[in-house]
Amino acid sequence: MFEAAELGRHISKDTFKDAIPELRYRLLQAQRRARLQGVPVLLVINGVAGAGKGELVNHLLEWLDSRGVRTQVFWDETDEETQRPRWWRYWRTMPQAGEIGILFGAWYARLIEDTLKGRLGEGGVTGELERIRETEHMLITGGTLLVKYWFHLPRAEQARRVEKRRRDPQSHWRMAPETAKLSNHYDEFIEIATRVVRETDTGEAPWYLIEATDRRFRDLTAGKTLLRAIETRLEAGDGIGAKRVSHAPSLPEAESARVTIVDRVDCDRELTKSDYKEQKQRLDAQLNRLGWEGFKARHSVVALFEGWDAAGKGGTIRRLTQALDARLYRVFPVAAPSDEEAAHHHLWRFWRQVPRDGYWTVFDRSWYGRVLVERVEGFARQPEWARAYHEINTFEQQLAEHGITLLKFWLNISPEEQLRRFEAREATPHKQHKITEEDWRNRERWDDYKAAVNEMVVRTSTEFAPWHIIPANDKRFARIEVMRIAAESVADALGESGGDGKKRKK
Repeated sequence: MFEAAELGRHISKDTFKDAIPELRYRLLQAQRRARLQGVPVLLVINGVAGAGKGELVNHLLEWLDSRGVRTQVFWDETDEETQRPRWWRYWRTMPQAGEIGILFGAWYARLIEDTLKGRLGEGGVTGELERIRETEHMLITGGTLLVKYWFHLPRAEQARRVEKRRRDPQSHWRMAPETAKLSNHYDEFIEIATRVVRETDTGEAPWYLIEATDRRFRDLTAGKTLLRAIETRLEAGDGIGAKRVSHAPSLPEAESARVTIVDRVDCDRELTKSDYKEQKQRLDAQLNRLGWEGFKARHSVVALFEGWDAAGKGGTIRRLTQALDARLYRVFPVAAPSDEEAAHHHLWRFWRQVPRDGYWTVFDRSWYGRVLVERVEGFARQPEWARAYHEINTFEQQLAEHGITLLKFWLNISPEEQLRRFEAREATPHKQHKITEEDWRNRERWDDYKAAVNEMVVRTSTEFAPWHIIPANDKRFARIEVMRIAAESVADALGESGGDGKKRKK
């Protein structure tokens, strides 16, 4: 594969000097247009040690408006990064709409290094390659222009450069010694890189293999390639794609043929006040202990709450978190995305809130808004919410692979109970802020939301992140049920039989 980048291509100094003014002008124009059209541009920079990747990026920053460019290098992982899923550190750095992000190495450098050092078996390598393809597809279908560069040097040229830099006391390699270390394993590095590049070279995210022996050829080729990629993307439109056929089957019109999963929930299950107090006291103590046991074991929990308007999500969350130490959890209320959040992929803002090992994050509403309110109210286009099921499953799988317990609750009430609560809120002065015109409008689309909830559960209730449908007409029952499920799930994850502190038999 890399023989194509060992051809001795080069250009003269005069040719390079003559080409730069026009290239720079056109790059600035393309960057400006991309900013106006809200197109995020992501450059992934990879290649062999000594290929001059930093030098190239310095030139790109000269040619572009650097105020709209952000660079990120991934060297040693920080404690903050090691205590979260593998991809958390990458999602945090994704460019927003109209911005150019340049990632040195990104997810490829980590994969190659882990493979080179034997940290991943064959299954691990195969799985990570599939994860890369999925993530890149997710970014591209979300509107990102992804440009991937691989800069190559023949073995002899790399050895010459490495030796020269080792003798230079001012070399930046003294600050990045891992770069030099990789140069000591050229053949193994190239063997692994060949597979990685080949298996992630897709039609929508191709690799641009550039010979780096001649610096002027390298930089001019990279600049022209970036220009062509941006101009082509701008000419193609928004990149969202054509409307797709719904994943859900087309149902007959008969009411009996349109029964959903929420129609099967017995919303009227009740709990007496005395039973509630007794069970809550027990569960409070159990959850508090499990919270601290999880902290010591560095086990994280992500709990999310969805449900009908007025279903009691806020009150249920308060009862759950009252059992935990305030230092161990954070509640994240999800509202309409801010301008910054809307300028990124819809999962970006949730990746940023993934808790450190040993802590809880509780979401009041969640990433499921993409397939619920955004779908029903038309805030997301059909191709956007249709592909979100797979994107969400991939996101949640990464949380589970990191060892996070993921609790997903849908609080279900009947239409009659919702109406009673709406009217009670309107009649109670200190609760009137809880009822809005939007709530009444949502109620009119009850059947549309039912269909959306049904498809959500069908497509995203997985073995690693199942949905828990909670009958919630009786608030006491719903709160105890949520606390019970949370305690049992965390106890099971910690290897306990059911919260009594005894270890489960292996």
